[in-house]
Amino acid sequence: QIELVESGGGSVQSGGSLRLSCVASGKINNYYCVGWFRQAPGKGREWVGFSSSTGATNFADSLKGRFTISQDNAKNTMYLEMNSLQPEDTAMYYCAAKYEYCSSVSARYNYWAQGTQVTVSS
Repeated sequence: QIELVESGGGSVQSGGSLRLSCVASGKINNYYCVGWFRQAPGKGREWVGFSSSTGATNFADSLKGRFTISQDNAKNTMYLEMNSLQPEDTAMYYCAAKYEYCSSVSARYNYWAQGTQVTVSS
């Protein structure tokens, strides 16, 4: 089992930046993936991106160039850097984890953080 604790959300103005952190603990082996998802009010959960324990990353096409993922393996921490934020980025953001290969499908992730709210005002 993997436990996740997420932090870093908040309110910013359009064009601003935020960094979310996701700290993993528990039964972490060398082959796991952390995915990032978001859910706006009244909408379904949307895949943002993922990062494998080997450092490979991928993002939703609409977010490439604005969002990046980095990780500190010594701290078992993944970071989602969000730049040039727009009001449509307003959502609850979640990190999630699964063993082995990464996926953009939320149902394939077994372990979820509590979520953090990101609000972007115009």
